[in-house]
Amino acid sequence: MDFELSEEQQMIQKVVRDFAEKQIRPVAGDLDHKGEFPREILKQMGDMGLFGLPFPEEYGGSGAGYLAYAIAVEEVSRACASTGITYAAHCSIGAGPVYLFGTEEQKKKWLVPAAQGKIFCAFGLTEPNAGSDAGGTQTTALLEGEEWVLNGSKCFITNSTHGSVAVITARTEKGKGSRGISSFIVPTDTPGYRVGQQYEKMGLKASDTAEIILDNVRIPRENILGKPGEGFKQFLIALDGGRISIGALSVGIAQGCLEESLKYAKERIQFGQPLSRFQAIQFKLADMATRTELSRLMVWKAAWLKDKGLPFAKEAAMAKLYASETCFWAASEAVQIHGGYGYMREYPVERYLRDAKLMEIGEGTSEIQRLVIARLLGC
Repeated sequence: MDFELSEEQQMIQKVVRDFAEKQIRPVAGDLDHKGEFPREILKQMGDMGLFGLPFPEEYGGSGAGYLAYAIAVEEVSRACASTGITYAAHCSIGAGPVYLFGTEEQKKKWLVPAAQGKIFCAFGLTEPNAGSDAGGTQTTALLEGEEWVLNGSKCFITNSTHGSVAVITARTEKGKGSRGISSFIVPTDTPGYRVGQQYEKMGLKASDTAEIILDNVRIPRENILGKPGEGFKQFLIALDGGRISIGALSVGIAQGCLEESLKYAKERIQFGQPLSRFQAIQFKLADMATRTELSRLMVWKAAWLKDKGLPFAKEAAMAKLYASETCFWAASEAVQIHGGYGYMREYPVERYLRDAKLMEIGEGTSEIQRLVIARLLGC
């Protein structure tokens, strides 16, 4: 087994890390405090070609692969998880379905500008009454002549306000359960497409999360992704890639928690010596380092399998499950190591803890991941 990154992957890791340290980390706290969308940072990321890492050159990308992309997500999220989830949602579940299931015409029209960072993409799956039970989708799409007419609403949608296009799931046939769901490409400037107010969130405050309302939204017949009734199967496949993204994002947060905790433990003097000299703190740091590294290897393996065209659904679910739970645990430990200061905005671990919780929820809760893994084991 070869665990060495290629020269290209190492270069991407270094370039993104340097960018994150110089351009993202200094403003991450203010962005969170103000709930300000990192538009300028994302523009720079687009100019650097980061949005095109997982996509082929023929569609505006660089063809660097999913592992390179996962590395970039980790490095960005290590500095700012709000920017990381904006980036991840755009690539994996926003533009991803267009790449996986779109026609050549759809890819040229929507994927190319998305890979070039010229537009943002959203993925409209979750509904007020269809969260983990995504097969319970109630949004409808009826074919009238040469147009699909969409009605319904989606909630908790990342990039909903700033996105130019959204992939929306809707029910095209009643009485068919999950086989009656289809996916559609919906430009956000289509009449009847409306974005609700931004949610007041616990964390990830600089990311764009809102409700999408669809009121007689008419789109061309050709805007369907694949064939009618394939939507459920499509979003399960798209979510496999999204779980790698959330896993990478989780590793980035956990790594940030470890670095901040180690730094603080070396500087903070108690009972006449640095905290890092106390065995209780050493054990916490050792566990954080171990679990973070294990999470990283799991994420990288899942991404490597995807790049190789091999089955990766089980590994993606495992990586997402383990990395997200490690992430939240590491953030809690980081606050504990910082003591009272960890509860204050003066130190980033307070933000890391608030951001970390969503990792156990987005792209399928921990409970759903365990169900997915069990089914793929043959249970």
